[in-house]
Amino acid sequence: MVTGLNIAALAQRTGVAPDTLRKWEQRYAILQPQRTSGGQRRYSERDVARVEWLRERLEEGYRIGEAALLLGSVGPKPARSAHEHLKGLLDALDDVEPEVIGLKLDQAFALLRVEETFEAVLCPLLEVVGERWQGGTLTTAEEHLVSEAVRSRLGHLLADAGGGTHGVAVLACAPGERHELGLMMATIALRRDGWKVVYLGADAPLADALALAEALSASVLGLSLSTAERTDALEAGLRAGVPDGVSVVVGGAGATGALARRLGAVNAGPALAGAVQRIRTLAA
Repeated sequence: MVTGLNIAALAQRTGVAPDTLRKWEQRYAILQPQRTSGGQRRYSERDVARVEWLRERLEEGYRIGEAALLLGSVGPKPARSAHEHLKGLLDALDDVEPEVIGLKLDQAFALLRVEETFEAVLCPLLEVVGERWQGGTLTTAEEHLVSEAVRSRLGHLLADAGGGTHGVAVLACAPGERHELGLMMATIALRRDGWKVVYLGADAPLADALALAEALSASVLGLSLSTAERTDALEAGLRAGVPDGVSVVVGGAGATGALARRLGAVNAGPALAGAVQRIRTLAA
Protein backbone atom coordinates (compact mmCIF):
# COMPACT_ATOMS: atom_id res chain seq x y z
CA MET A 1 0.00 0.00 0.00
CA VAL A 2 1.40 3.40 -1.02
CA THR A 3 1.35 6.03 1.73
CA GLY A 4 2.37 9.66 1.75
CA LEU A 5 1.05 13.16 1.15
CA ASN A 6 -1.22 14.24 -1.64
CA ILE A 7 -0.31 17.46 -3.43
CA ALA A 8 -2.64 19.57 -1.28
CA ALA A 9 -0.96 18.32 1.88
CA LEU A 10 2.48 18.86 0.34
CA ALA A 11 1.52 22.44 -0.52
CA GLN A 12 0.29 23.04 3.03
CA ARG A 13 3.49 21.61 4.54
CA THR A 14 5.87 23.59 2.32
CA GLY A 15 3.99 26.81 1.60
CA VAL A 16 4.35 26.31 -2.16
CA ALA A 17 1.19 26.41 -4.24
CA PRO A 18 -0.01 23.16 -5.89
CA ASP A 19 0.23 24.66 -9.41
CA THR A 20 3.86 25.61 -8.75
CA LEU A 21 4.63 22.15 -7.40
CA ARG A 22 3.18 20.57 -10.54
CA LYS A 23 5.29 22.83 -12.76
CA TRP A 24 8.44 22.00 -10.79
CA GLU A 25 7.70 18.31 -11.07
CA GLN A 26 7.03 18.44 -14.81
CA ARG A 27 9.88 20.74 -15.84
CA TYR A 28 12.66 19.79 -13.45
CA ALA A 29 11.77 16.32 -12.09
CA ILE A 30 12.22 17.77 -8.61
CA LEU A 31 9.56 15.56 -7.07
CA GLN A 32 9.50 11.79 -7.27
CA PRO A 33 6.04 10.71 -6.14
CA GLN A 34 4.77 7.18 -5.96
CA ARG A 35 1.32 6.30 -7.28
CA THR A 36 -1.53 4.55 -5.57
CA SER A 37 -3.39 1.73 -7.24
CA GLY A 38 -5.84 4.37 -8.44
CA GLY A 39 -3.08 6.44 -10.05
CA GLN A 40 -2.97 9.23 -7.46
CA ARG A 41 0.37 10.78 -6.60
CA ARG A 42 1.74 10.45 -3.07
CA TYR A 43 4.72 12.48 -1.92
CA SER A 44 7.32 11.45 0.65
CA GLU A 45 9.18 13.31 3.37
CA ARG A 46 12.11 13.43 0.96
CA ASP A 47 9.90 15.40 -1.45
CA VAL A 48 8.98 17.74 1.41
CA ALA A 49 12.66 18.33 2.19
CA ARG A 50 13.50 18.98 -1.47
CA VAL A 51 10.69 21.52 -1.86
CA GLU A 52 11.65 23.32 1.34
CA TRP A 53 15.29 23.42 0.24
CA LEU A 54 14.32 24.87 -3.15
CA ARG A 55 12.05 27.46 -1.53
CA GLU A 56 14.96 28.63 0.64
CA ARG A 57 17.21 28.95 -2.42
CA LEU A 58 14.59 31.03 -4.23
CA GLU A 59 14.37 33.30 -1.19
CA GLU A 60 18.16 33.75 -1.47
CA GLY A 61 17.77 34.98 -5.06
CA TYR A 62 18.31 31.83 -7.13
CA ARG A 63 16.11 31.18 -10.15
CA ILE A 64 14.29 27.86 -10.09
CA GLY A 65 16.39 26.43 -12.92
CA GLU A 66 19.60 27.33 -11.10
CA ALA A 67 18.32 25.88 -7.85
CA ALA A 68 17.22 22.68 -9.57
CA LEU A 69 20.69 22.33 -11.08
CA LEU A 70 22.29 22.71 -7.66
CA LEU A 71 19.94 20.12 -6.25
CA GLY A 72 20.77 17.76 -9.08
CA SER A 73 17.26 17.53 -10.42
CA VAL A 74 18.59 18.37 -13.87
CA GLY A 75 22.04 17.82 -15.29
CA PRO A 76 24.72 15.74 -13.55
CA LYS A 77 23.72 14.43 -10.12
CA PRO A 78 25.60 16.24 -7.34
CA ALA A 79 27.67 14.57 -4.70
CA ARG A 80 26.03 13.92 -1.34
CA SER A 81 28.92 13.50 1.09
CA ALA A 82 31.72 15.98 1.69
CA HIS A 83 34.20 13.36 0.47
CA GLU A 84 32.31 13.02 -2.81
CA HIS A 85 32.20 16.80 -3.26
CA LEU A 86 35.98 16.99 -2.74
CA LYS A 87 36.63 14.14 -5.16
CA GLY A 88 34.44 15.78 -7.79
CA LEU A 89 36.35 19.05 -7.45
CA LEU A 90 39.71 17.31 -7.75
CA ASP A 91 38.50 15.40 -10.81
CA ALA A 92 37.36 18.68 -12.39
CA LEU A 93 40.76 20.18 -11.60
CA ASP A 94 42.51 17.23 -13.25
CA ASP A 95 40.41 17.80 -16.36
CA VAL A 96 40.87 21.61 -16.17
CA GLU A 97 37.14 22.31 -16.32
CA PRO A 98 36.56 25.81 -14.88
CA GLU A 99 32.77 25.74 -15.24
CA VAL A 100 32.54 22.34 -13.55
CA ILE A 101 34.74 23.54 -10.68
CA GLY A 102 32.40 26.48 -10.14
CA LEU A 103 29.29 24.30 -10.30
CA LYS A 104 30.67 21.77 -7.85
CA LEU A 105 31.66 24.51 -5.42
CA ASP A 106 28.12 25.88 -5.63
CA GLN A 107 26.71 22.42 -5.02
CA ALA A 108 28.92 21.92 -1.96
CA PHE A 109 27.79 25.22 -0.44
CA ALA A 110 24.17 24.49 -1.31
CA LEU A 111 23.99 20.92 -0.05
CA LEU A 112 26.35 20.93 2.94
CA ARG A 113 26.54 23.07 6.04
CA VAL A 114 28.92 26.00 5.64
CA GLU A 115 31.20 24.68 8.40
CA GLU A 116 31.34 21.24 6.79
CA THR A 117 32.08 22.78 3.39
CA PHE A 118 35.00 24.68 4.90
CA GLU A 119 36.46 21.83 6.96
CA ALA A 120 35.88 18.84 4.68
CA VAL A 121 35.91 20.36 1.19
CA LEU A 122 37.63 23.74 0.85
CA CYS A 123 40.50 23.26 3.30
CA PRO A 124 41.52 19.84 1.87
CA LEU A 125 41.04 21.16 -1.68
CA LEU A 126 43.31 24.14 -1.11
CA GLU A 127 45.86 21.95 0.64
CA VAL A 128 46.03 19.59 -2.34
CA VAL A 129 46.21 22.52 -4.76
CA GLY A 130 49.10 24.04 -2.79
CA GLU A 131 50.99 20.74 -2.67
CA ARG A 132 50.56 20.17 -6.40
CA TRP A 133 51.64 23.70 -7.21
CA GLN A 134 54.75 23.41 -5.05
CA GLY A 135 55.49 20.01 -6.59
CA GLY A 136 55.23 21.40 -10.10
CA THR A 137 52.29 19.23 -11.16
CA LEU A 138 49.91 22.19 -11.16
CA THR A 139 50.53 25.39 -13.10
CA THR A 140 50.20 28.83 -11.58
CA ALA A 141 47.23 29.47 -13.86
CA GLU A 142 45.47 26.35 -12.60
CA GLU A 143 46.19 27.31 -8.99
CA HIS A 144 44.73 30.76 -9.63
CA LEU A 145 41.71 29.19 -11.31
CA VAL A 146 40.77 27.30 -8.15
CA SER A 147 41.69 30.13 -5.78
CA GLU A 148 39.57 32.68 -7.62
CA ALA A 149 36.62 30.30 -7.84
CA VAL A 150 36.79 29.79 -4.07
CA ARG A 151 37.38 33.49 -3.41
CA SER A 152 34.31 34.57 -5.38
CA ARG A 153 32.06 32.26 -3.36
CA LEU A 154 33.54 33.27 -0.04
CA GLY A 155 33.07 36.89 -1.06
CA HIS A 156 29.31 36.42 -1.17
CA LEU A 157 29.32 35.03 2.37
CA LEU A 158 31.53 37.87 3.60
CA ALA A 159 28.83 40.34 2.61
CA ASP A 160 26.79 39.25 5.64
CA ALA A 161 28.00 41.44 8.51
CA GLY A 162 26.17 39.45 11.21
CA GLY A 163 27.40 38.73 14.69
CA GLY A 164 28.17 40.92 17.66
CA THR A 165 27.15 38.87 20.69
CA HIS A 166 30.68 37.68 21.52
CA GLY A 167 32.45 40.96 20.79
CA VAL A 168 34.56 42.51 18.05
CA ALA A 169 37.41 40.83 16.20
CA VAL A 170 39.69 42.47 13.62
CA LEU A 171 41.21 40.04 11.11
CA ALA A 172 44.07 40.80 8.74
CA CYS A 173 46.93 39.15 6.91
CA ALA A 174 50.42 39.45 8.37
CA PRO A 175 52.72 42.00 6.71
CA GLY A 176 53.59 40.85 3.19
CA GLU A 177 51.07 38.02 3.27
CA ARG A 178 48.91 37.69 0.15
CA HIS A 179 47.10 34.39 0.83
CA GLU A 180 43.77 35.32 2.39
CA LEU A 181 41.38 32.45 1.67
CA GLY A 182 41.94 30.90 5.10
CA LEU A 183 41.36 34.30 6.71
CA MET A 184 38.15 34.72 4.74
CA MET A 185 36.87 31.37 6.00
CA ALA A 186 37.83 32.29 9.57
CA THR A 187 35.93 35.56 9.23
CA ILE A 188 32.78 33.80 8.04
CA ALA A 189 33.06 31.10 10.72
CA LEU A 190 33.47 33.68 13.50
CA ARG A 191 30.51 35.71 12.27
CA ARG A 192 28.40 32.57 12.29
CA ASP A 193 29.60 31.97 15.84
CA GLY A 194 28.28 35.38 16.89
CA TRP A 195 31.25 37.72 16.48
CA LYS A 196 31.27 41.13 14.85
CA VAL A 197 34.27 40.72 12.56
CA VAL A 198 36.04 43.53 10.73
CA TYR A 199 37.83 41.91 7.79
CA LEU A 200 40.90 43.77 6.49
CA GLY A 201 42.41 41.04 4.31
CA ALA A 202 45.76 41.51 2.60
CA ASP A 203 47.75 44.74 2.28
CA ALA A 204 46.45 46.25 5.51
CA PRO A 205 49.36 47.83 7.42
CA LEU A 206 49.71 46.18 10.81
CA ALA A 207 49.90 49.56 12.56
CA ASP A 208 46.52 50.44 11.07
CA ALA A 209 45.04 47.10 12.15
CA LEU A 210 46.25 47.70 15.71
CA ALA A 211 44.86 51.22 15.74
CA LEU A 212 41.51 50.01 14.42
CA ALA A 213 41.34 47.25 17.01
CA GLU A 214 41.87 49.88 19.72
CA ALA A 215 39.32 52.27 18.23
CA LEU A 216 36.67 49.55 18.03
CA SER A 217 37.45 48.17 21.50
CA ALA A 218 38.08 44.82 19.83
CA SER A 219 38.89 41.88 22.04
CA VAL A 220 40.68 39.96 19.27
CA LEU A 221 43.20 40.82 16.56
CA GLY A 222 43.60 37.83 14.27
CA LEU A 223 46.64 37.66 11.98
CA SER A 224 47.15 35.09 9.24
CA LEU A 225 50.45 33.96 7.74
CA SER A 226 51.09 31.13 5.33
CA THR A 227 54.88 30.76 5.74
CA ALA A 228 57.54 31.36 8.36
CA GLU A 229 59.01 34.05 6.10
CA ARG A 230 56.40 36.47 7.43
CA THR A 231 57.28 36.05 11.10
CA ASP A 232 60.08 38.67 11.30
CA ALA A 233 57.89 41.42 9.86
CA LEU A 234 55.03 40.35 12.11
CA GLU A 235 57.16 40.43 15.25
CA ALA A 236 58.60 43.81 14.30
CA GLY A 237 55.15 45.25 13.72
CA LEU A 238 53.85 44.08 17.09
CA ARG A 239 56.79 45.54 19.03
CA ALA A 240 55.06 48.91 18.91
CA GLY A 241 52.63 47.44 21.39
CA VAL A 242 49.25 45.81 21.43
CA PRO A 243 46.36 47.86 22.86
CA ASP A 244 45.12 46.87 26.29
CA GLY A 245 42.31 44.35 26.18
CA VAL A 246 43.23 43.06 22.72
CA SER A 247 44.33 39.43 22.40
CA VAL A 248 46.44 38.59 19.37
CA VAL A 249 45.61 35.32 17.61
CA VAL A 250 47.90 33.92 14.90
CA GLY A 251 46.73 31.38 12.36
CA GLY A 252 47.59 29.85 9.04
CA ALA A 253 50.25 27.39 7.92
CA GLY A 254 53.04 29.70 9.09
CA ALA A 255 51.70 30.06 12.62
CA THR A 256 53.31 27.80 15.21
CA GLY A 257 53.10 27.39 18.95
CA ALA A 258 56.62 28.76 19.28
CA LEU A 259 55.71 31.90 17.33
CA ALA A 260 52.60 32.40 19.43
CA ARG A 261 54.64 32.14 22.62
CA ARG A 262 57.19 34.69 21.36
CA LEU A 263 54.40 37.10 20.52
CA GLY A 264 52.42 36.46 23.68
CA ALA A 265 49.62 35.41 21.34
CA VAL A 266 47.14 32.56 20.98
CA ASN A 267 47.83 29.94 18.32
CA ALA A 268 44.62 29.33 16.37
CA GLY A 269 45.69 25.80 15.49
CA PRO A 270 45.25 23.85 12.25
CA ALA A 271 41.47 23.25 12.36
CA LEU A 272 38.97 26.01 11.74
CA ALA A 273 36.43 24.71 14.25
CA GLY A 274 39.12 24.49 16.92
CA ALA A 275 40.23 28.04 16.16
CA VAL A 276 36.69 29.33 16.64
CA GLN A 277 36.45 27.56 20.00
CA ARG A 278 39.79 28.97 21.17
CA ILE A 279 38.81 32.48 20.16
CA ARG A 280 35.45 32.10 21.89
CA THR A 281 37.23 31.55 25.20
CA LEU A 282 38.83 34.98 24.82
CA ALA A 283 35.39 36.56 25.10
CA ALA A 284 34.57 34.76 28.35
